[in-house]
Amino acid sequence: MVVAIVALILALGVVSRVVADRVRIPSVLFLIIAGIVIGPEVLGLVSQDTFGSGLSAVVGVSVAIILFEGGYHLTLGKLRESPTALSRLTTVGAVITWLGTAAAVIIFLDTSLEVGLLVGALLIATGPTVIGPILNVVTVRDHVASVLEGEGVINDVTAAILVVVVFEVLIAGDGSLTHLVANFALRLLVGLGVGALVAGVVWLVLTRGNLAPGNGPLHARMIVLAGIVVAYGGAEVIASETGIAAAAMAGFALGNVDLPHHEAVIDFLDDLSVVVLSFVFVALAALIDFGDIIQLGLAGLAVVVAITLVLRPIVIYLSTTNERFTRSERLFLSAVGPRGIIPASVATLFAVELQALGRPQEAQLLAGTVFLIIFATVVLQAGLARQIAQTLNVSPMRTILVGGGRVGLSLAERLEQDGENVLLIDNDPDAVENGRKRGLRVLEGDGTDADVLEKAGADNAKTVISTTPDDDVNLLVCQLAKTTFDVEKVASRVNQPDNVGAFESLGVHAIDLSMATAWSLENVLERPSLSAWMNELGRTGDVQEIEVTAEDLVGKSIADLNSEIPDGTIAGLLTHRDGETEVPTGDHELREGDRVTFIGQVGAVDRAVKRFHPHD
Repeated sequence: MVVAIVALILALGVVSRVVADRVRIPSVLFLIIAGIVIGPEVLGLVSQDTFGSGLSAVVGVSVAIILFEGGYHLTLGKLRESPTALSRLTTVGAVITWLGTAAAVIIFLDTSLEVGLLVGALLIATGPTVIGPILNVVTVRDHVASVLEGEGVINDVTAAILVVVVFEVLIAGDGSLTHLVANFALRLLVGLGVGALVAGVVWLVLTRGNLAPGNGPLHARMIVLAGIVVAYGGAEVIASETGIAAAAMAGFALGNVDLPHHEAVIDFLDDLSVVVLSFVFVALAALIDFGDIIQLGLAGLAVVVAITLVLRPIVIYLSTTNERFTRSERLFLSAVGPRGIIPASVATLFAVELQALGRPQEAQLLAGTVFLIIFATVVLQAGLARQIAQTLNVSPMRTILVGGGRVGLSLAERLEQDGENVLLIDNDPDAVENGRKRGLRVLEGDGTDADVLEKAGADNAKTVISTTPDDDVNLLVCQLAKTTFDVEKVASRVNQPDNVGAFESLGVHAIDLSMATAWSLENVLERPSLSAWMNELGRTGDVQEIEVTAEDLVGKSIADLNSEIPDGTIAGLLTHRDGETEVPTGDHELREGDRVTFIGQVGAVDRAVKRFHPHD
């Protein structure tokens, strides 16, 4: 019977993933629905007794695999994307979430301080089990994705250890704050130490073990899998609930070294994590007791509101003070913080522990509160993540810049400030390091190599721009972007005026460097105010263009348009369908295909664009 149940769960997991990919909704939503359907609340095929005591071990190893995979993808390059924001989220942010959640549970659910702190520790975690599926269907700028991924892996480790320490010290122990801190630090060090040690052994075996060449990729996959299990099991033998930290640390360490058969290992981990994620989410969702959730009543909903609409935004806004995060990105991060496997699996364990201590009401409160938060955040935040991203306009297509010299760096910084999803490519390690120091996302490689452009995401890029001082390099980059990747908008710096024609024959926007410099100097001398304002574009002032396609624009006059846009911006230029551009008068009538240029303050221009093109 157990084999049939496992087969059913895996089948539901696969179906959930396929359906999720088709409708572009994170798979965790369908996984949790599938679990509820086969659980005691609906069909009754799975219950607490189905797997017996073996479920906790299976879940533990599965979570270790998922966190190892998350740590493996958490490269130093990603951590450099927004190190300040990530460090705040995983330190001060974690403490605020812990204590704030505990306060909400104590106030609204009228429970003890110890149980409030236990629930708060559980709900620190977001985790790669829910963040990964969201980022599979929602495209955000790299620094936003890196914050979500880093927070998921690190806070999962924090939550897994902290909840054990809170239980052992505050509930089953002497309640000493000193013991709480010391116990937490000791367990964290054990987990990280074991993980680093296992990673070192795996690396030595793979790099010095003289593996058979023909079976190298297979051996690498098997050795890495064994490393995950050994890291998890070894740490657990030393101290309970440290295996999660060991697995995450081992993954992080191996993901940041030159590992043989790296691509084969990545593919294997991705496939394996999909399988175990499907099993664990469906299995744990089947154990949800809606009686415990319903018993919380309006007080439970008040806790959900406090965590999602009060605590999460406070933590995000305190952590993302860097100007690199736009207002929309901060709102998106505030709206997306779903809880996943760690709270679900550990809540089940400690509900049983509280029952054994003769505290059944607190056990029901713990399980009910945690599963309510998981269910609410998965449905509302993970399930609607793509719609939230579209509404907030935080899913820009990528802009790729080839050339990390002065021109490329300056342009990349300006585009980043305009909210573009910028990736810079350069094959000079010094230029790469310089770009990263300036907070840019940089890929080291040759921009004239199709494989490098593919790795950068050129097949789905909005714009490719080549800014190197070599016109032959620039022309080759543009040819690849146009012919191989079919990028719609391609532009290039042209260093020799005689080469402009070659670029324009490809349909490339060619920027003659000598003419651009002369134009800038002329503006400085003849139009100093305009020149100063143009230098401020994207900061205090902005210029944006829209195409007249909306039905509520066609047939309107410029005067009508100006009356509908915010104060602080005007319709400054009108480009007709035939390409003629002029400064419009109030009685100019808009036709489909015309282009209107808004000029004014940054916020006013942005609102004007969104008024008529809400998804631009």
